[in-house]
Amino acid sequence: RTLTDFKGVRVQKYGSSLKRPDELVVGINDRDKRFHDPYLLNVKTGALKKLFENTAQYSGFMVDDALDVRFATKSTPDGGWEMFRLEGGRATAFDKVGFEDSQTTSPEGLTRDGKTLYWRESRGRNTPAFMAINLDTGAKRTIGEDPRADFGGSIVDPATGRVLAYTVNYLKNEWRAVDDTVKGDIDFLDGQLKGEWGVQSQTRNGRIWVIGHDPVTAPARTLVFDRDAKSLTELYVARPALIGAPLPTICPLEIRSRDGMTLVSYLALPAGSDKDGDCRPDTPMPLVLNVHGGPWARDGFGYNAQSTWLTNRGYASLQVNFRSSTGFGKSFINAGDREWGRKMHDDLIDGIDWAVTNKVALPDKIAIYGGSYGGYAALWGATNTPDRFACAVAVVAPSNLETLLATVPPYWESFREQLYRRVGDPRTEVGKALLTERSPLTHVDRISRPLLIGQGANDPRVKQAEADQIVTAMQKKNIPVTYVLFPDEGHGFARPANRTSFYAVTEAFLSRCLGGRFEPPGKDFDGASITVPTGMEHVPGLKEALARK
Repeated sequence: RTLTDFKGVRVQKYGSSLKRPDELVVGINDRDKRFHDPYLLNVKTGALKKLFENTAQYSGFMVDDALDVRFATKSTPDGGWEMFRLEGGRATAFDKVGFEDSQTTSPEGLTRDGKTLYWRESRGRNTPAFMAINLDTGAKRTIGEDPRADFGGSIVDPATGRVLAYTVNYLKNEWRAVDDTVKGDIDFLDGQLKGEWGVQSQTRNGRIWVIGHDPVTAPARTLVFDRDAKSLTELYVARPALIGAPLPTICPLEIRSRDGMTLVSYLALPAGSDKDGDCRPDTPMPLVLNVHGGPWARDGFGYNAQSTWLTNRGYASLQVNFRSSTGFGKSFINAGDREWGRKMHDDLIDGIDWAVTNKVALPDKIAIYGGSYGGYAALWGATNTPDRFACAVAVVAPSNLETLLATVPPYWESFREQLYRRVGDPRTEVGKALLTERSPLTHVDRISRPLLIGQGANDPRVKQAEADQIVTAMQKKNIPVTYVLFPDEGHGFARPANRTSFYAVTEAFLSRCLGGRFEPPGKDFDGASITVPTGMEHVPGLKEALARK
């Protein structure tokens, strides 16, 4: 049932506790849309109790095992952030992090007794160290670090909250034991489970682990691991219909950028296309460059539904972690500052150049596809490197960086300075000129290849106006475009029927420019809210499917 039934309000979780399983601490921005007030929520009754009003304009909170708010963070004018310790109604400065380290230094959690704070620390280094801070003495202890990549998941003692193991995620997740009591368990699971695995939950004594396992070439499953018996029992398979299906192999890659950076990337190939298993198809094939959103995010190793769909239709799927992607240290993130449409895009072009040189891709059969920032990249590819792509698919895509930054949701207020420093500053003439020049809308007359745009009418981050602007500009110049609009969606397509309908349109669209397989839309539009304001004639079967809807 719905516990926080508010309209026009964003709710976020701050903490839970084994000691108080019926309660959560949540943040609700009902008083001030820019900042959240912390509340205690009873999940059984739905009762809410405001803990205090966030008049200090903190951007986030950390709670302990007693569900007391212990720390708060706040953005600083330079794009960094500072952290405060909250005790007895007073806030005391705890630490301050500058802009350069703002994406790679952060608090990670408290032990159950509240005496140790786990911390991600990149100051004085590139990739962050995993540290433990004694809150009584201030002493810091380094648990681990890796020069290649950031750390990811962890295993904690359920009784104490003490970290027992953590992962480093470079090409794949690598488990590192901190405590000798779990080293044998990790070695056993690494030996038994191909692909990726993690601990989803545990019994209170920590002897039974519930394991999430992604075999990559088989559907994900959940298992029960008895640490004493060293036994694994399958609990269930997430998508049993995929058992035995020809799922693609995912190949981790290191691609060199033109200026010497290493771009961790992932290549998926259609089943049966790589008979010698060298992560190269037997013959070059059409390829879809699938660009992740964010851009402060990353692609990783594992089963990927979009890659599976694309390879099933006869395409190679390439995912490139371009500069600005997280997980590879602060230098890699910061190298993308003010490089939208420049070096960030160069990295994507270097990725497809690698694919052509290594006989993975046919140079005239490459599409660019993505959502959010990935949608921006698709629009930029269509407007600024149209000779490199046969077509483009842009989903919830910014087309005008000035209007994008002018309409960010109120709850991003604490992130605004970061956006201005990393994308472009609309408060200065130089910044405004940069934003205009890097906006796909500015270069719309260069579009010469088929373009499909997908948008949610209720998107709070990338407003519908971003899609409307570029579609209108193309229509004024008589440039063909297909525009798919969902009136009940936001930043991405959440309803299954809507997702299915958009994939049906996309694969038909791709078949026309890349030549792969597609299923003519039959019942794919049933229950979907899909509308096509313009361009249905450019997608095979779309007009007929809409008429049957």
